[in-house]
Amino acid sequence: MKYMLIMRSSGEPAPDGGGASYEDSIETMSRYNEELVAAGVLVAMEGLSDDPTESVVVDYAQTPPVATDGPYGEAKELFGGYWILDVASQAEAVEWAKRAPLTFPGVKVEVRRIASIDEFPQENPWIQRERAWREATGQL
Repeated sequence: MKYMLIMRSSGEPAPDGGGASYEDSIETMSRYNEELVAAGVLVAMEGLSDDPTESVVVDYAQTPPVATDGPYGEAKELFGGYWILDVASQAEAVEWAKRAPLTFPGVKVEVRRIASIDEFPQENPWIQRERAWREATGQL
C-alpha cells in the first residue's frame, strides 16, 4: 500500500532559531531519506519553496476559476513537502513518520493512504485509459 506523508507547518519560529545550521538540517534530513531508500519503502519525495507567498491559489467557486497570489489567507498550516512510501500498513507508515527528524514547533506529518487504481470501477472507459497509460509508462 502507498501512503503519503505530508509535512505541514504552522510557520512558528523555533525559540532558538532552530539551533542547527542549514547544512546540519540538510544532513539530518538526508540521513532519514537514506533510511527510507535502504528499507526499500521510498517511492517519491519533494520539498516545496520556503516562501509560500510565491504560491498561487486557484479558486473554483466562480466560473471561470480565479487565481490569486499567496496561500489561503486563513491557512493555519502550510504544506511543506511530502514523501510517498510503499509499505505494508498504515501502522508502518506512521512509524516512519514518527522517525522523521522534524523537531520544530508547529510541525506535523499527516499520513494519508493513496488509493490504488484497482479501487476504481474497472469497467469505466476513463479508468481503462488511465490503466493503459500507467502500464505504458511503467507505473503498473
